[in-house]
Amino acid sequence: MPRAWFDRAFDELTALQLYRIIELRERVFVVEQACVYLDADGLDPRARHLWAESGSESESDSESHVIDAYLRLVPAGVKFPELSIGRVIVAPGARGTGLGTELMQRGIAAAGGAAIRIAAQAHLEKFYGELGFERASADFVEDGIPHLEMLRR
Repeated sequence: MPRAWFDRAFDELTALQLYRIIELRERVFVVEQACVYLDADGLDPRARHLWAESGSESESDSESHVIDAYLRLVPAGVKFPELSIGRVIVAPGARGTGLGTELMQRGIAAAGGAAIRIAAQAHLEKFYGELGFERASADFVEDGIPHLEMLRR
């Protein structure tokens, strides 16, 4: 299936795009990871949203398209002093394909060389380390899941 990439400000998202982003985030972060938390944290309206979408080439509309991977870029000074990347997610059916690495590489490129701070799930430290992030905090628990801050200068 062909894959298209999108990078949009919140006010550029269509209702259907926003619905699909929220659906994927809830499916993985709330249901799959069994984590009860408030996804609507107030940062989405200030963030850029980057995602990969796949669907049939023959369709001119996006009704059959699905979001395979997603992240948001939050400006410096909003969540952390540095720009941050968060809500990094690959849909279950697209895992193991290298899409997570491509997603992060695109997010890093979209940051335009700025320092990036992330609050990573601790079990993904090696993954983010391979992308140039370094541990910047002790482990901490957020929403019942071990995390750590990592910084890419």
